[in-house]
Amino acid sequence: MNKMNKFVIVLAALMGFVTACEAPDQEVFDEIPREDALGTTNPDALAAFAASAYRQLVGTWGGHNSLWSLQEVASDEMVIAQKGADWEDGGQWIRVHRHQYLPSEQSVGNGWGYCYTAIGNINNLLKSFGGNALLRSELEVTRAMIYLWLIDAYGNVPIITEETTDTTPPTAPRAQVYDFIEKSIIGGTFAGKVFANNLANLSAQKTYATMNRWVANVVLAKLYLNAQVYKGAQEWQKAADACQVVIGSGLYSLAPTFKDNFVTNNAGSPENIFVINYDENNAEGFNLPQMTGHYLTQQTFNLTDQPWNGYASLEAFYNSFETADARRGASFLVGPQFSSGGVRLRDLSAEPGDPDGQDLTFTPEINMLAPNSFRQAGARVGKWEFRLGARPSLSNDFPIYRYADVLLMRAEALWRINPASAEALTLVNQVRARAGVAAFLAAQMTADNLLAERGREMFAEGHRRSDLIRFGRYNDPWWEKSASATTRNLFPIPQGQLLINPDLVQNPGY
Repeated sequence: MNKMNKFVIVLAALMGFVTACEAPDQEVFDEIPREDALGTTNPDALAAFAASAYRQLVGTWGGHNSLWSLQEVASDEMVIAQKGADWEDGGQWIRVHRHQYLPSEQSVGNGWGYCYTAIGNINNLLKSFGGNALLRSELEVTRAMIYLWLIDAYGNVPIITEETTDTTPPTAPRAQVYDFIEKSIIGGTFAGKVFANNLANLSAQKTYATMNRWVANVVLAKLYLNAQVYKGAQEWQKAADACQVVIGSGLYSLAPTFKDNFVTNNAGSPENIFVINYDENNAEGFNLPQMTGHYLTQQTFNLTDQPWNGYASLEAFYNSFETADARRGASFLVGPQFSSGGVRLRDLSAEPGDPDGQDLTFTPEINMLAPNSFRQAGARVGKWEFRLGARPSLSNDFPIYRYADVLLMRAEALWRINPASAEALTLVNQVRARAGVAAFLAAQMTADNLLAERGREMFAEGHRRSDLIRFGRYNDPWWEKSASATTRNLFPIPQGQLLINPDLVQNPGY
């Protein structure tokens, strides 16, 4: 957590102003005159003005039934198995797992709504404070980051800026959205609008949970790394270069231990480049204990609320970790389960056919996806610390971009340019060394190993689906899923959006 204590009165006034965005000439600042706000370079004041943009990102990212859920359950990392009537949910999560998702899925609509609500908020701020060049750069690049999430999930989406007047904006082709994201960061002309070089205008300081020059370079790296998918042309060198800018800054480094990145007070991790800043009291929404824990996990961590017994890892993914890999023990809850006082937990409602009986034991094996998965089947997500007495919403910050990811992205980009790249091998082995596993040999730098290494490092952080698509493995069959069509590489445009905007065009295959 990293909370701002300055300019509270100004921020409160700002929030009131954004709510009343229909009256853009309204004067609401009690502490800083509007004309001074538009010209200020005070970093604390700028942070206060931009705070509502980041507050909107808290939203549903770390919660159930939105964009993160889609990214994870559609991948080979995670599943929500149906346990009788529990988690039937109209079949949504079975369909998402099997790549049979529909335009009417709640999660599909929620993910879209999460992104466009955040974009709308940023556009309102730009209408009000776009005259401040520094603030404009920060907001435009933050908007570009959200469009990166949209282009990745939905592909062809409407581009809406603070200047958009069309009440039914049309779908823009994915390649055009790619261009919009890139120009929003590095500058140039897009559809008649001239963007400044926002990258150069951003703060070069190591800020926390806000957009700066280094975060923007990671956004570019992600964009370029997936350029073949997004626009049909490779940009490996640009991806490698953007990563090197972050590495060369010297501002970030691998945390001493993998788990340091995910403890309750993880704001001090030297690895965090951009996080969503959660707080159990003031910024709720990161509900992981509820989403993954068994009902009796409440007693393990003295949770204030009973978990829902949902999200678990696929057995094959869990087994992709070497036994000695520190990330395996840090990322999962497996084996016999105990109360906080050391008493063996017993699930008196365990199914008669469960070979583990009533003794609560999280087994990597899941007997079936539906309709009668065992209540205690599946390795649970334990990557983030669940502090004793935790409330439903965690205070752990959620890392959107970490330094380890940057190392692995540069390694992949260099490897794709030259599979014999010595630097690529060195970068991957930096990450493996921290995990306590043997270094790869040059011959082990293969597509399968690179993808697997990204999976082990980035599990549950919302990157796996994109990685599988980029490596050409998303449509493969896996447990309880047949091979899927490439049209499933994009989620559908939500049905509710099509009903209110006739100018949207549904993605192929739906």
